Amino acid sequence: MNTAKLKQFASIAGKTLIEQVSSRLSIVLDKDSIERRINFKAVEILEKEIKETSKNQVIEKTAYIWFNRFCALRFMDVNNYTSVKVLSPLEGFTQPEILMEAKQGHIDDSLKIESEQILGLLSGKIPSNDPQQEAYRIILKGVCNYWHGIMPFLFEKISDYTELLMPYDLLSESSVISMTRNCLEKEECENVEVIGWLYQFYISEKKDGVFADLKKNKKITPENIPAATQLFTPSWIVKYLVENSLGRLWMLNNPGSALAEKMDYYIKHEKNENDFIKINSPKDLKICDPACGSGHMLVYAFEILYFIYEEQGFDPKEIPYFILKHNLYGIEIDERAKELACFALCMKAREKYKRFFKKPVSPNICALKKVKINDDKLFYYLDALKLKDLRKSLETLLRQFENADNFGSLIRPEIIDIDFVLNSMDENKISEDIFLQETHSHVLTILNQAKYLYPKYHVVIANPPYMGGKGMNQELSKWAKNNYPDTKSDLFAMFIERGFEMSLDFGYNSMVTMQSWMFLSSYEKLRENIFDQSTIICMTHMANMVMGIAFGTSATVWKKDVDKSFKGKYCFVEYGDIDNCFNEPKQFPPENERNSKQNSNAVFIMPVLMILKRFLVVLLLIG
Repeated sequence: MNTAKLKQFASIAGKTLIEQVSSRLSIVLDKDSIERRINFKAVEILEKEIKETSKNQVIEKTAYIWFNRFCALRFMDVNNYTSVKVLSPLEGFTQPEILMEAKQGHIDDSLKIESEQILGLLSGKIPSNDPQQEAYRIILKGVCNYWHGIMPFLFEKISDYTELLMPYDLLSESSVISMTRNCLEKEECENVEVIGWLYQFYISEKKDGVFADLKKNKKITPENIPAATQLFTPSWIVKYLVENSLGRLWMLNNPGSALAEKMDYYIKHEKNENDFIKINSPKDLKICDPACGSGHMLVYAFEILYFIYEEQGFDPKEIPYFILKHNLYGIEIDERAKELACFALCMKAREKYKRFFKKPVSPNICALKKVKINDDKLFYYLDALKLKDLRKSLETLLRQFENADNFGSLIRPEIIDIDFVLNSMDENKISEDIFLQETHSHVLTILNQAKYLYPKYHVVIANPPYMGGKGMNQELSKWAKNNYPDTKSDLFAMFIERGFEMSLDFGYNSMVTMQSWMFLSSYEKLRENIFDQSTIICMTHMANMVMGIAFGTSATVWKKDVDKSFKGKYCFVEYGDIDNCFNEPKQFPPENERNSKQNSNAVFIMPVLMILKRFLVVLLLIG
């Protein structure tokens, strides 16, 4: 995959879209604009959004919506997931196939668009300065609304200002659609991970701006946390983590499975774990990425699960539904990333079963939203609910998501019987009370979010955000000190701690993080806690730039069970030395060091010596 090409496209397309959306916004907001007469309600919504946020935020949001849609439609075109190509021309032509079809009088009824208007524009019966552009805009609106019924998470129904701010130039050689076609060719669209790369590159300039501000001592605000912490995980690390957690659990339950032959980075141990979670059916497996980004980890877990189901004799056309419904869960604070994760999983489902779109399933990906309920309204609501014994716990839970966009998956929700609460709502007819409806909607949102955060997963897997205390905003820093005193120094360390809490006993916590948790004194308590509750199955310690970032990292698979006789597999990876590491993985520490909590630092002596060795070599060269 040509990432340099993707980066250049994302940067240019992003700037172009922002310029075009900004231009459209000026036209739409003009006091004498046509849109005010024809689409007064949409303009009213637009002005309200600007008042609540800002013009820049509306422009940025709308520009990305169209970038996202264009990339998704092109990906589906290239992979023949659309019956008629929406952005792409047939070979030998320059205009999109769907427009060429319309010129011949063929317009799909399922799009539910004004066919007579389109045909009138294209035939010249309806006057227009640019009839083809106008006709194509109507068609594109219909296409997006059609896909709303299948993938509502990505294609929100176009009935508001999003349509008004659609870029006008869609057909010229310099249009963003033309750029999209030129960038996303067949090779780039062979794997849906391309969408994740594009997102990282699209927000890269914003990320640079956030870090520039950080140097001026400006803290990272909740709305900027995604841009500051998004980091796309290389495929081999994803495979390493998934195969040695999810793959390993399945192999423990099914030693004769051929799955081991499919996993390039799976490490077979001479001695298996003594205790493991018994899995009766693939449907029982639950895998969660609490910082899922664009879904790279979950997409590969989908591949592993598909083979498992297939080997167990499940009907191939049902497997994608089972995986999305029963197995995979993702949590994010970034709505955009959540949309991409859902799209990526749906593309995997469509890849495996060509009729998936006939009966689609929305993936279990939750974008955590901050929800604050007025005190008086909440008091009235709890009175109406009549749950005296649960009232205090429920109120605590309903307060915990007031800063969900800041704290994310690190929130430890109050444990309550949510199904019991929902049944009580039905019995007391809460949803029918007009004075409670707004509060009820907020409560349902919170309860749904809480479900994702409860400890129920066989495997927790993530590349969590990296952010030290210097970058944290005041609210996050204070909250971290109160809730994560042993790991407060960095978000990634808090996520390690949280990963153990979200996983079941004998489950797996599988993460790629900064290396500092292995060495720094500030993480000594974390290391002790890790040894008190888990066993390291395997670890790959990576030098600078192995993950494309200028500091060392560590991919670690922990099992939530203490087995002092178990020897994990460890290796150290230099840049460009990945294969050599996995051909002959190094094994340490000695058993006597592993058994002593007092030697919690000794586990990592070998990587430290390797780093010191490289440092001495550099000094000698300089000298």
